Amino acid sequence: MSSTAHGAKPYYYVPEPSRHPAFAAFGLFFVILGASQWMNDASWGKYSLFAGLAIWLFVLFQWFSDAVHESESGKFGHKIELSYRWSMSWFIFSEVMFFGAFFSALWWARVHSVPELGNAENALLWPNFKAAWPSIVAGATASPAGIIEPFQTMTPFWLPTINTALLLTSGVTLTIAHHALLENNRSKTIQFMWLTVLLGVVFLFVQGYEYYHAYQDLNLKLTSGVYGSTFFMLTGFHGFHVFVGMLMLLFITLRLQKGHFSSDNHFGFEGAAWYWHFVDVVWLGLYILVYWL
Repeated sequence: MSSTAHGAKPYYYVPEPSRHPAFAAFGLFFVILGASQWMNDASWGKYSLFAGLAIWLFVLFQWFSDAVHESESGKFGHKIELSYRWSMSWFIFSEVMFFGAFFSALWWARVHSVPELGNAENALLWPNFKAAWPSIVAGATASPAGIIEPFQTMTPFWLPTINTALLLTSGVTLTIAHHALLENNRSKTIQFMWLTVLLGVVFLFVQGYEYYHAYQDLNLKLTSGVYGSTFFMLTGFHGFHVFVGMLMLLFITLRLQKGHFSSDNHFGFEGAAWYWHFVDVVWLGLYILVYWL
Protein backbone atom coordinates (compact mmCIF):
# COMPACT_ATOMS: atom_id res chain seq x y z
CA MET A 1 0.00 0.00 0.00
CA SER A 2 1.25 3.43 -0.90
CA SER A 3 2.04 5.75 1.96
CA THR A 4 2.09 9.49 2.32
CA ALA A 5 5.22 11.35 3.27
CA HIS A 6 5.05 14.66 5.08
CA GLY A 7 1.30 14.89 4.41
CA ALA A 8 1.67 14.66 0.60
CA LYS A 9 -0.86 12.68 -1.37
CA PRO A 10 0.43 9.40 -2.90
CA TYR A 11 0.95 9.29 -6.65
CA TYR A 12 -1.55 6.45 -6.87
CA TYR A 13 -3.20 5.05 -3.76
CA VAL A 14 -3.50 1.26 -3.68
CA PRO A 15 -5.75 0.01 -0.85
CA GLU A 16 -4.99 -3.12 1.13
CA PRO A 17 -6.74 -6.40 0.20
CA SER A 18 -10.44 -6.11 0.98
CA ARG A 19 -13.20 -8.54 1.93
CA HIS A 20 -15.86 -6.42 0.20
CA PRO A 21 -15.74 -7.95 -3.33
CA ALA A 22 -16.09 -11.48 -1.98
CA PHE A 23 -18.99 -10.61 0.35
CA ALA A 24 -20.74 -8.62 -2.39
CA ALA A 25 -20.49 -11.65 -4.70
CA PHE A 26 -21.81 -13.81 -1.85
CA GLY A 27 -24.89 -11.60 -1.53
CA LEU A 28 -25.47 -11.48 -5.30
CA PHE A 29 -25.31 -15.28 -5.45
CA PHE A 30 -28.35 -15.51 -3.18
CA VAL A 31 -30.08 -12.73 -5.14
CA ILE A 32 -29.80 -14.68 -8.42
CA LEU A 33 -30.57 -18.01 -6.76
CA GLY A 34 -33.64 -16.62 -5.02
CA ALA A 35 -34.93 -14.80 -8.10
CA SER A 36 -34.63 -17.88 -10.30
CA GLN A 37 -36.34 -20.12 -7.76
CA TRP A 38 -39.08 -17.57 -7.02
CA MET A 39 -39.88 -17.41 -10.74
CA ASN A 40 -40.19 -21.20 -10.69
CA ASP A 41 -42.71 -21.10 -7.82
CA ALA A 42 -40.31 -22.14 -5.05
CA SER A 43 -41.69 -20.65 -1.83
CA TRP A 44 -38.24 -20.08 -0.34
CA GLY A 45 -36.99 -18.14 -3.37
CA LYS A 46 -38.23 -14.75 -2.18
CA TYR A 47 -36.50 -15.17 1.18
CA SER A 48 -33.21 -15.94 -0.54
CA LEU A 49 -33.67 -12.93 -2.82
CA PHE A 50 -34.35 -10.47 0.00
CA ALA A 51 -31.60 -11.92 2.20
CA GLY A 52 -29.12 -11.60 -0.65
CA LEU A 53 -30.20 -8.00 -1.29
CA ALA A 54 -29.75 -7.18 2.41
CA ILE A 55 -26.24 -8.66 2.42
CA TRP A 56 -25.32 -6.88 -0.81
CA LEU A 57 -26.60 -3.49 0.36
CA PHE A 58 -24.83 -3.82 3.72
CA VAL A 59 -21.55 -4.63 1.96
CA LEU A 60 -21.99 -1.67 -0.41
CA PHE A 61 -22.59 0.63 2.56
CA GLN A 62 -19.33 -0.52 4.19
CA TRP A 63 -17.44 -0.39 0.91
CA PHE A 64 -18.55 3.14 0.08
CA SER A 65 -17.87 4.24 3.65
CA ASP A 66 -14.29 3.01 3.34
CA ALA A 67 -13.87 4.84 0.03
CA VAL A 68 -15.26 8.07 1.55
CA HIS A 69 -12.88 7.76 4.51
CA GLU A 70 -9.92 7.23 2.18
CA SER A 71 -10.91 10.29 0.16
CA GLU A 72 -11.45 12.53 3.17
CA SER A 73 -8.16 11.42 4.77
CA GLY A 74 -6.24 12.75 1.76
CA LYS A 75 -5.17 9.45 0.22
CA PHE A 76 -6.68 10.15 -3.21
CA GLY A 77 -4.42 12.14 -5.50
CA HIS A 78 -4.81 13.28 -9.09
CA LYS A 79 -4.42 9.81 -10.59
CA ILE A 80 -7.24 8.39 -8.47
CA GLU A 81 -9.53 11.24 -9.47
CA LEU A 82 -8.61 10.61 -13.10
CA SER A 83 -9.51 6.94 -12.66
CA TYR A 84 -12.87 7.89 -11.19
CA ARG A 85 -13.57 10.27 -14.06
CA TRP A 86 -12.82 7.64 -16.68
CA SER A 87 -14.82 5.03 -14.77
CA MET A 88 -17.89 7.28 -14.53
CA SER A 89 -17.55 8.24 -18.19
CA TRP A 90 -17.52 4.62 -19.33
CA PHE A 91 -20.38 3.78 -16.98
CA ILE A 92 -22.55 6.52 -18.48
CA PHE A 93 -21.52 5.39 -21.96
CA SER A 94 -22.75 1.88 -21.11
CA GLU A 95 -26.04 3.42 -20.01
CA VAL A 96 -26.27 5.28 -23.33
CA MET A 97 -25.94 1.94 -25.11
CA PHE A 98 -28.53 0.42 -22.78
CA PHE A 99 -31.17 3.01 -23.62
CA GLY A 100 -30.02 3.03 -27.22
CA ALA A 101 -31.11 -0.61 -27.49
CA PHE A 102 -34.64 0.21 -26.31
CA PHE A 103 -34.92 3.27 -28.52
CA SER A 104 -33.76 1.11 -31.43
CA ALA A 105 -36.46 -1.46 -30.60
CA LEU A 106 -39.04 1.33 -30.65
CA TRP A 107 -37.76 2.57 -34.04
CA TRP A 108 -37.69 -0.95 -35.52
CA ALA A 109 -41.26 -1.67 -34.44
CA ARG A 110 -42.58 1.58 -35.91
CA VAL A 111 -40.58 1.65 -39.14
CA HIS A 112 -40.28 -2.05 -39.99
CA SER A 113 -42.37 -4.49 -37.95
CA VAL A 114 -45.75 -2.73 -37.97
CA PRO A 115 -45.63 -1.76 -41.70
CA GLU A 116 -44.60 -5.33 -42.53
CA LEU A 117 -47.78 -6.61 -40.88
CA GLY A 118 -49.80 -4.46 -43.26
CA ASN A 119 -48.32 -5.73 -46.51
CA ALA A 120 -50.41 -7.42 -49.19
CA GLU A 121 -49.68 -10.95 -48.00
CA ASN A 122 -50.75 -10.28 -44.41
CA ALA A 123 -53.79 -8.32 -45.60
CA LEU A 124 -55.26 -11.63 -46.79
CA LEU A 125 -54.99 -13.01 -43.24
CA TRP A 126 -56.02 -9.85 -41.35
CA PRO A 127 -58.05 -7.65 -43.72
CA ASN A 128 -59.19 -5.26 -40.96
CA PHE A 129 -55.73 -4.59 -39.54
CA LYS A 130 -54.37 -1.03 -39.79
CA ALA A 131 -50.60 -0.99 -40.20
CA ALA A 132 -50.08 2.23 -38.26
CA TRP A 133 -48.41 3.01 -34.96
CA PRO A 134 -51.04 3.43 -32.19
CA SER A 135 -49.99 6.96 -31.31
CA ILE A 136 -50.69 8.16 -34.88
CA VAL A 137 -53.97 6.62 -35.99
CA ALA A 138 -56.94 6.32 -33.63
CA GLY A 139 -58.36 2.82 -33.37
CA ALA A 140 -55.23 1.09 -34.64
CA THR A 141 -54.38 -0.55 -31.33
CA ALA A 142 -55.86 -3.97 -32.01
CA SER A 143 -53.48 -6.82 -32.81
CA PRO A 144 -53.85 -8.67 -36.12
CA ALA A 145 -55.09 -11.80 -34.36
CA GLY A 146 -57.27 -9.82 -31.95
CA ILE A 147 -55.50 -11.16 -28.85
CA ILE A 148 -54.67 -7.75 -27.32
CA GLU A 149 -57.34 -5.97 -25.32
CA PRO A 150 -58.29 -2.51 -26.67
CA PHE A 151 -56.34 0.29 -25.00
CA GLN A 152 -55.69 3.99 -25.30
CA THR A 153 -52.27 5.52 -25.85
CA MET A 154 -50.60 7.87 -23.41
CA THR A 155 -50.58 11.51 -24.52
CA PRO A 156 -48.02 14.12 -23.43
CA PHE A 157 -50.66 16.11 -21.52
CA TRP A 158 -50.38 16.60 -18.71
CA LEU A 159 -48.43 14.23 -16.52
CA PRO A 160 -45.46 13.63 -18.88
CA THR A 161 -45.18 17.37 -19.53
CA ILE A 162 -45.22 18.09 -15.79
CA ASN A 163 -42.46 15.54 -15.31
CA THR A 164 -40.44 17.14 -18.10
CA ALA A 165 -40.68 20.49 -16.33
CA LEU A 166 -39.65 18.84 -13.04
CA LEU A 167 -36.53 17.23 -14.53
CA LEU A 168 -35.47 20.33 -16.44
CA THR A 169 -35.88 22.40 -13.29
CA SER A 170 -33.84 19.87 -11.31
CA GLY A 171 -31.01 20.23 -13.83
CA VAL A 172 -31.03 23.98 -13.23
CA THR A 173 -31.05 23.67 -9.43
CA LEU A 174 -28.22 21.12 -9.58
CA THR A 175 -26.13 23.47 -11.74
CA ILE A 176 -26.76 26.33 -9.29
CA ALA A 177 -25.64 24.05 -6.44
CA HIS A 178 -22.46 23.17 -8.34
CA HIS A 179 -21.54 26.79 -8.95
CA ALA A 180 -22.24 27.57 -5.30
CA LEU A 181 -19.82 24.81 -4.28
CA LEU A 182 -17.17 26.22 -6.61
CA GLU A 183 -17.64 29.54 -4.79
CA ASN A 184 -17.34 27.81 -1.37
CA ASN A 185 -20.92 28.76 -0.54
CA ARG A 186 -21.80 25.54 1.27
CA SER A 187 -25.17 26.62 2.67
CA LYS A 188 -26.45 27.60 -0.79
CA THR A 189 -25.10 24.35 -2.22
CA ILE A 190 -26.96 22.29 0.37
CA GLN A 191 -30.21 24.21 -0.12
CA PHE A 192 -30.26 23.69 -3.87
CA MET A 193 -29.17 20.07 -3.52
CA TRP A 194 -32.14 19.36 -1.25
CA LEU A 195 -34.38 21.08 -3.80
CA THR A 196 -32.95 18.87 -6.55
CA VAL A 197 -33.57 15.73 -4.50
CA LEU A 198 -37.14 16.87 -3.80
CA LEU A 199 -37.79 17.42 -7.52
CA GLY A 200 -36.56 13.89 -8.22
CA VAL A 201 -38.89 12.43 -5.59
CA VAL A 202 -41.86 14.37 -6.98
CA PHE A 203 -41.02 13.08 -10.47
CA LEU A 204 -41.23 9.49 -9.21
CA PHE A 205 -44.58 10.09 -7.53
CA VAL A 206 -45.99 11.67 -10.70
CA GLN A 207 -44.77 8.74 -12.77
CA GLY A 208 -46.32 6.32 -10.29
CA TYR A 209 -49.66 8.11 -10.71
CA GLU A 210 -49.19 8.02 -14.48
CA TYR A 211 -48.84 4.23 -14.35
CA TYR A 212 -51.96 3.96 -12.20
CA HIS A 213 -53.82 6.11 -14.74
CA ALA A 214 -52.52 3.96 -17.60
CA TYR A 215 -53.68 0.70 -16.02
CA GLN A 216 -56.99 1.86 -14.57
CA ASP A 217 -58.25 4.41 -17.11
CA LEU A 218 -56.52 3.58 -20.40
CA ASN A 219 -56.21 -0.21 -20.01
CA LEU A 220 -52.61 0.31 -21.12
CA LYS A 221 -50.46 -2.47 -19.71
CA LEU A 222 -47.12 -4.14 -20.28
CA THR A 223 -49.01 -6.80 -22.23
CA SER A 224 -50.64 -4.24 -24.58
CA GLY A 225 -48.69 -5.35 -27.63
CA VAL A 226 -45.44 -3.79 -28.77
CA TYR A 227 -46.69 -0.31 -27.86
CA GLY A 228 -47.32 -1.28 -24.24
CA SER A 229 -44.07 -3.19 -23.88
CA THR A 230 -41.87 -0.44 -25.33
CA PHE A 231 -43.74 2.26 -23.39
CA PHE A 232 -43.31 0.60 -20.01
CA MET A 233 -39.79 -0.67 -20.68
CA LEU A 234 -38.52 2.78 -21.68
CA THR A 235 -40.36 4.81 -19.05
CA GLY A 236 -39.92 2.17 -16.36
CA PHE A 237 -36.17 1.81 -16.77
CA HIS A 238 -35.85 5.57 -16.94
CA GLY A 239 -37.83 5.87 -13.71
CA PHE A 240 -35.45 3.37 -12.09
CA HIS A 241 -32.50 5.48 -13.22
CA VAL A 242 -34.17 8.57 -11.76
CA PHE A 243 -34.49 6.67 -8.47
CA VAL A 244 -30.79 5.69 -8.52
CA GLY A 245 -29.75 9.24 -9.45
CA MET A 246 -31.92 10.66 -6.69
CA LEU A 247 -30.20 8.36 -4.16
CA MET A 248 -26.80 9.51 -5.45
CA LEU A 249 -27.76 13.16 -4.96
CA LEU A 250 -29.24 12.40 -1.53
CA PHE A 251 -26.03 10.79 -0.29
CA ILE A 252 -23.95 13.62 -1.76
CA THR A 253 -26.17 16.13 0.05
CA LEU A 254 -25.75 14.28 3.35
CA ARG A 255 -21.99 14.28 2.83
CA LEU A 256 -22.08 18.02 2.13
CA GLN A 257 -23.84 18.54 5.46
CA LYS A 258 -21.04 16.60 7.16
CA GLY A 259 -18.47 18.99 5.69
CA HIS A 260 -17.23 16.78 2.85
CA PHE A 261 -16.05 18.17 -0.51
CA SER A 262 -14.39 21.48 -1.28
CA SER A 263 -14.27 23.85 -4.23
CA ASP A 264 -11.25 22.04 -5.71
CA ASN A 265 -11.96 18.47 -4.56
CA HIS A 266 -15.51 17.27 -5.22
CA PHE A 267 -15.60 14.65 -7.93
CA GLY A 268 -18.19 12.65 -5.96
CA PHE A 269 -20.50 15.61 -6.47
CA GLU A 270 -19.56 15.95 -10.14
CA GLY A 271 -20.04 12.24 -10.86
CA ALA A 272 -23.57 12.30 -9.44
CA ALA A 273 -24.27 15.50 -11.41
CA TRP A 274 -23.07 13.88 -14.64
CA TYR A 275 -25.43 10.98 -14.07
CA TRP A 276 -28.38 13.25 -13.30
CA HIS A 277 -27.85 15.34 -16.42
CA PHE A 278 -27.64 12.12 -18.45
CA VAL A 279 -31.01 11.08 -16.99
CA ASP A 280 -32.42 14.47 -18.01
CA VAL A 281 -31.22 14.09 -21.61
CA VAL A 282 -32.64 10.57 -21.90
CA TRP A 283 -36.01 11.84 -20.68
CA LEU A 284 -36.10 14.57 -23.33
CA GLY A 285 -35.58 11.96 -26.05
CA LEU A 286 -38.14 9.71 -24.46
CA TYR A 287 -40.65 12.55 -24.08
CA ILE A 288 -40.47 13.35 -27.79
CA LEU A 289 -40.27 9.84 -29.28
CA VAL A 290 -42.70 8.05 -26.94
CA TYR A 291 -45.29 10.65 -26.01
CA TRP A 292 -45.38 12.96 -29.05
CA LEU A 293 -44.60 10.82 -32.10
